Amino acid sequence: MLRILLTAVQVFSSLAIIGLVLLQRGKGAEAGAGFGSGASGTVFGARGATTALSRATAIFAAIFMINSLALAYLGTTANKEAQKTILEEAAESGKPAAGAGSAHPAGQPAPTAPAATPAAAPAATPGAPPPSPAPAPVPPPR
Repeated sequence: MLRILLTAVQVFSSLAIIGLVLLQRGKGAEAGAGFGSGASGTVFGARGATTALSRATAIFAAIFMINSLALAYLGTTANKEAQKTILEEAAESGKPAAGAGSAHPAGQPAPTAPAATPAAAPAATPGAPPPSPAPAPVPPPR
């Protein structure tokens, strides 16, 4: 929930910075005032909107930077918690891991293994190539 809220603040502050930068006049805008585009002096006063817009841009930039640091911190702490193995979780809780011990409930007897187990079947090793089939018997010559 906190990550969603911080992401929403991040998007809002970035859009506000973009809008405020686009509203500000550049250094070359004073040359255009001589050709009739000096109307901002009547709306924002004698100094224009540069003070208010630049101050708002600086505030939103600070919010953006702090929010970026908070999102980065949340991202790294969440990854550390997600990288725990089953054995680490079992050691913390004091309970045996899922595969260590019997998987049947305590009140029920353990299931028995099948009586006819092929003894000659080789154990499959992960990553090893499959065993080759036995060669076919060769018929005797005539």
